[in-house]
Amino acid sequence: MIRALYTGATGLNAQQRMTDVVANNIANVNTYGFKKDRTEFEDLIYQEFKRSGTEVSPGVLNPNGLNIGLGTHIVATIKDFTMGSYLNTERALDVIIEGEGFLQFTLPDGTTGYSRDGSLKLDANGQIVNSNGHVLEPAIILPPDALAITIQSDGTFWYTAPGDEAPTQAGQITTVRFINPSGLSPAGKNIFLATAGSGEPIEGIPGEEGFGTIQQGFIENSNVQIADEMIKLIIAQRAFESNSKSIQTADDILSIAANLKR
Repeated sequence: MIRALYTGATGLNAQQRMTDVVANNIANVNTYGFKKDRTEFEDLIYQEFKRSGTEVSPGVLNPNGLNIGLGTHIVATIKDFTMGSYLNTERALDVIIEGEGFLQFTLPDGTTGYSRDGSLKLDANGQIVNSNGHVLEPAIILPPDALAITIQSDGTFWYTAPGDEAPTQAGQITTVRFINPSGLSPAGKNIFLATAGSGEPIEGIPGEEGFGTIQQGFIENSNVQIADEMIKLIIAQRAFESNSKSIQTADDILSIAANLKR
């Protein structure tokens, strides 16, 4: 009966962690470019008392074994990279990647971070940066007198200077994709980092085969659906209650056994 106490405890821990994941999803329902997490469970090892297929008498095999599981745990949290809804901002420096791909930003330590948040800004030097001041890669610099900024579907930046009739190209956004985007490591601030699990970044031009196109004047919202997350919370709550009940039942049985009299 002690086994049931520990098995129930693994269920409590797993459901608590699932609740933590769902709470983070809900908290980021309005975070640009946020991708929700999904929890994956697996059962723990089994204690084997009798192996299936063993010979119980000459020529007679046991058709079934006797195994008792020792609980569950969360084996992984998987990022869901389905696209969120589009928010029409009509702002010249807001972009979305319509399809697969990530924007690249240079982080303070010199490494490259990847993001679906296309809320771009201009810093004091005219460089294109994100909301935290991380510079877009490859770097694009606009002059102080730049007018009528246009971003094409292939990521090319154009602007018109005073007195110029024709627009001038300032640079081009390139995007990257990964063989396994779920292997990216979330670093906070709408940034992902490449890992051995994600594979090396594959860089390309927006609109090329396998790469999404750039759309100006839009922002990609979080892909969190509140109704779905509330259902997950209810499931986690009921599972937590059931595991609590199994612990309570095991404790009651132990209490009865401990108070037995001859």
